[in-house]
Amino acid sequence: TALIRDRNTPQKHVWRAEIILLSVNGTGTVEIMRQTGKSKTCVWRWQERFATEGFEGLLRDKTRPSRIPPLGPEVAERVVALTLANLPGETTHWTADMMAQAAGISASAVRRIWKAHGLQPNRWRQFKLSNDPQFVNKLRDVVGLYVDPPAHAIVLSVDEKSQIQALDRTQPGLPVTKGRLGTMTHDYKRHGTTTLFAALNVLDGTVIGKNMQRHRHQEFIRFLNAIEAQMPASKAVHVVLDNYAAHKHPNVRAWLDRHQRFTFHFTPTSCSWLNAVEGFFAK
Repeated sequence: TALIRDRNTPQKHVWRAEIILLSVNGTGTVEIMRQTGKSKTCVWRWQERFATEGFEGLLRDKTRPSRIPPLGPEVAERVVALTLANLPGETTHWTADMMAQAAGISASAVRRIWKAHGLQPNRWRQFKLSNDPQFVNKLRDVVGLYVDPPAHAIVLSVDEKSQIQALDRTQPGLPVTKGRLGTMTHDYKRHGTTTLFAALNVLDGTVIGKNMQRHRHQEFIRFLNAIEAQMPASKAVHVVLDNYAAHKHPNVRAWLDRHQRFTFHFTPTSCSWLNAVEGFFAK
């Protein structure tokens, strides 16, 4: 009775309970059909369900088989084999729609198969293993400079970004004025390439930058002189560098001997990601 009075109870639970309550009171099947508006087979079904499963049987629907036949294991095997094989045409990766067309199934089925087999063809994970025998020591050295730099010292992350195109519009544009848009030619002209030398101060994020046409050891020494001119004379300078040959040239080492307050720290081989200035270049 309480189940029938509860407004939040689903209606199917209500009429099922009505069938059982009327049956307990001795009401005939025809009268139960008239009062509940259900068919004879429906009344019999829920009377039998209550007799075998009790009150819990009224609250639970039996699962029905899907009208769509399930895909066989050979379909999943074909999808997995195609995913692991070469890509179709000039594409970078499989998509669910492409695979669905190739395998003759729906895109949702493709996604279920990929999820079941742990496949994510749209995602890539980059890696490069360093073969530097001093990898651990160099890693600790550089990270230690970032996390806990020496007292009264400046830590700079230095590198070059080469092959930067120097482009300019073929005609000068006009600025925005009232009632007129800013203008810009659709084409451009090239002025060759340039190399950006940059030194990132890891403490405050400031950058010392200088553009040069080439990136040999001569240009690197000129950039070191520019850094030297801007650093406070009382501060030691620790420079994080990669293993580019220009950074280890004999003339550079001679410059380093003449400037005792500068200390170079080289990143491990194939570990340019460890150089903080790479993030500046990426932006």
